[in-house]
Amino acid sequence: MPPVGEAPVGEAPVRAAVGQIAAAVARASDRGARVAAITIALAWHTAVALPAVLAGHADLAAPGVVLAAWALVAVLGVLTGVRLLHDTPLPAWPLAGLLLAVDVTVFAAVGGTQLFTAANWVWSTLGWFFVLALWGRRVVGLVALLAAHSLIAFAAVVGYGATAPADLARYAMYVYGTVSLPIAAFAGSAVIAALARQRAATAAATRATTAERDAAERARRDRRERLALVSGAAGAVLADLAEGRADPADPHVQRRAVLAASRLRRLIAESDDVPDPLLHELRAAADLAERNGVPIDLVTIGTPPPLPVDVRRRLAEPLTATLADARGWARLTVVSAPDEVVVSLVTPDRDGPDATGPPPGWEDTDDGRVDQLYERDGEIRWAQTRWRR
Repeated sequence: MPPVGEAPVGEAPVRAAVGQIAAAVARASDRGARVAAITIALAWHTAVALPAVLAGHADLAAPGVVLAAWALVAVLGVLTGVRLLHDTPLPAWPLAGLLLAVDVTVFAAVGGTQLFTAANWVWSTLGWFFVLALWGRRVVGLVALLAAHSLIAFAAVVGYGATAPADLARYAMYVYGTVSLPIAAFAGSAVIAALARQRAATAAATRATTAERDAAERARRDRRERLALVSGAAGAVLADLAEGRADPADPHVQRRAVLAASRLRRLIAESDDVPDPLLHELRAAADLAERNGVPIDLVTIGTPPPLPVDVRRRLAEPLTATLADARGWARLTVVSAPDEVVVSLVTPDRDGPDATGPPPGWEDTDDGRVDQLYERDGEIRWAQTRWRR
């Protein structure tokens, strides 16, 4: 049962809100890592690989093929980067297969003399394009691609006869540089995004808990104040009756007693854990009217949406006051829609002052606007409250 006076708040909406906040923070962190990876890949490809290819152009076995492969990877990198920034990456494995084909082609086209030079740009650059192709997937896929890249490079080393200890050491150094940095960036970005999600979820959950605790405390304080006010009114009537200052047969005294009782009964009904709190509170007021000999018809159309206590109070309080003053019969109608609730009360008019209660008008709340209408024409009294989102 929720705290007294507090509207029931399910755990699922809170968890959903916390999850949305955490996901937003994780997306922001991941987007920053994407921008960094795209920048590194394209900047390295343009500022380091292209000048080296152009400088060693004359010494390459097939310079046109090497340049064409460079241009193809540049286009793929730009296209992949743009789609990554719009959260629509290209098909990962077809793109990875194309990059491996480029890997084989470039190793075959550079020739043995340029195998370990910067003109063989696939050594240092291609690994970053593997990162872009597999972004958002498991790191094991990137490891497999880099392993395939290392095997292709080893086959080229053996094929060109570069098997001296110095050449094998250079091969090992190139493989280490090709594998370590892309894997570190790829895995690090995933870890940072996960940590950001976790910390954001923890912070959001803490703030939500604090807000709920503060709201519950405010609701309890407000309820205590209202209970003291209603109890004071009821106590004043009882004191006047006990001390002989009020006549039980006086219609004015009877109205005071009925109104105090109905308000107290509705205040108690506010804290009940029921599917339709508004209807429950109105039924409590109607039940008291029936006990006072007023036949009442309660007609409901639709199901009221979840409403906070202050909105329900503004809908029910004016009608509670009018119903406490009713004689003969009463008809209470509740018409509900997802974004509107209308509560109307019709009773016979009679001589005497209007029922005490909030005057006609309107009031804005955090959850919508509540209008109050009241009319009497000598035959009937009509009161209406309307909530609109």
